[in-house]
Amino acid sequence: MLATFKGYYEKGKIILEENAPVQTKTDVIVTFLTEEKPHFPKRIPGAFKGKVTLPDDFDEPLDDLKEYM
Repeated sequence: MLATFKGYYEKGKIILEENAPVQTKTDVIVTFLTEEKPHFPKRIPGAFKGKVTLPDDFDEPLDDLKEYM
């Protein structure tokens, strides 16, 4: 069963605004809804130019798949 409940996190505890419909120990998944945006480093176009190569036979069929052709 999946159920969603609203609540809040404070001082290391999660407080639900209503009672959960279970009475036994149950696995849960918690998602934090914050207005903070994660920090990602700025991408630099072309940063890998010259660092990534493809083999000459890249577009050729794989030997492992020959029996299916």
